[in-house]
Amino acid sequence: MLKIVVALLPAAVWGALAALWTPRGPLTATQALSSIVISAGAGFGAGRLLRSRWPILTTPLVYVVSLELTRLPVTGPSVDLPHASLFGVLALITGRGVHALLTVAPMALAAAYGCGLRRRRGRILGRVAILALLLLAVGVALPARTAAIPGGIAELTRVEVNGHRLGLMIRGRDLNRPVLLFVPGAPGGSEAVAMRAHLPALESHFVVATLDRRGGGASYPALDPTSTVSPQDEVADILAVTDHLRTRFARDRIVLLAHSGGSLLGALAVRQHPEKYSAYVGTGQGVDVEASDQLFYDDILAWATSTGDSGTVRTLQRQGRPPYRDFWSYEPFLLHEIEVYGQRSAPLEIAGPELTLLQKVHTLTAMMDTWSALYPREQDLDLRRDVPELAVPAYFVQGEREMRGLAVLFDQWYAALRAPAKRLVVIPGAGHRVMFEEPDRFVTALSTLLAGVSA
Repeated sequence: MLKIVVALLPAAVWGALAALWTPRGPLTATQALSSIVISAGAGFGAGRLLRSRWPILTTPLVYVVSLELTRLPVTGPSVDLPHASLFGVLALITGRGVHALLTVAPMALAAAYGCGLRRRRGRILGRVAILALLLLAVGVALPARTAAIPGGIAELTRVEVNGHRLGLMIRGRDLNRPVLLFVPGAPGGSEAVAMRAHLPALESHFVVATLDRRGGGASYPALDPTSTVSPQDEVADILAVTDHLRTRFARDRIVLLAHSGGSLLGALAVRQHPEKYSAYVGTGQGVDVEASDQLFYDDILAWATSTGDSGTVRTLQRQGRPPYRDFWSYEPFLLHEIEVYGQRSAPLEIAGPELTLLQKVHTLTAMMDTWSALYPREQDLDLRRDVPELAVPAYFVQGEREMRGLAVLFDQWYAALRAPAKRLVVIPGAGHRVMFEEPDRFVTALSTLLAGVSA
């Protein structure tokens, strides 16, 4: 009995330590490679000591139980109990599934080798498994990168901000151009690939810094503790990154460009510290989260009723009107808003080298976890009340086909907003992601609006 305890104790200890170190699973190359090695060591040791097949099953089981019990205080779709829905399945695969691939799989494989099973059977299968594990290790070890710009700047970096490390992509052809900070929209989303792929022309006019907000892309590890993920914390992050850019590029002021959910926070940041900014530009501008979601609810329910989608009708009627307390209740919005509002299909753009393999795999997980932490805390935001005026020029580039849930409230806020200069450009045919749907027209509009901004 003592021998069994000694053999399985490393797996139990490692499970608890992994829960504290990587509560949502390995998210970086260092975490992933270390997890593979430590898990393999625990499995091999157990197999070697017990010399039976039982460690192949019991070692991973002990690890998983210890891990799950230790991380019970951590919340979010990737670590909560599995949810019976499309997004629930995706969360299970990209959350626990990826975690198991990097810890449980090498632990079981090493336990099999440790107990000597390789000498009796399964040699070919074992070798294939080892090769697959090595290829996985190589894949997660490959760093993110962005294409060089001769004579300019092109880098992926991290900035120490309020106790967290946030990812930042900086690209520009001329360091003497004005600095522009882009704040992306969806909680937990990353637009690094999209910015580089669709808006290279912007790099001729500005030094473009694209932020991965806390919880998204390279900043996914900064999500925890989720108690620090609030609108106030996100605004503080934007201001801190702004100061970093002002210091690094010796600028008194920079331009702030913000999209969708990020535009709520961007407008608040400029409202609080206008002395840091030469202009504010909103696109896909958000105004009031709760009021927008209620418009979305009405429109999606009307669409589902008219098209005979009885499943969506029943789901929405059962839930009632927003706001909701969990991520899952917003699934009908995420699944149907594109077709309801006739938006262009907007697949997640993760194929570029700006994201590591783990960042690509965790794209949806990061969005779901960050949404779960941040979105309920944004329900009281209303720019009509909180930002009645801006002390810097305020410009907006909107799509003609912007979703009604955003457009109605934006029109109200824009009409009343006071600013030294204020201008709206509407791009025909474009929707919510106008900057990526019509990049050439977006760059033309932006460069025209900001023509007078000094470097």
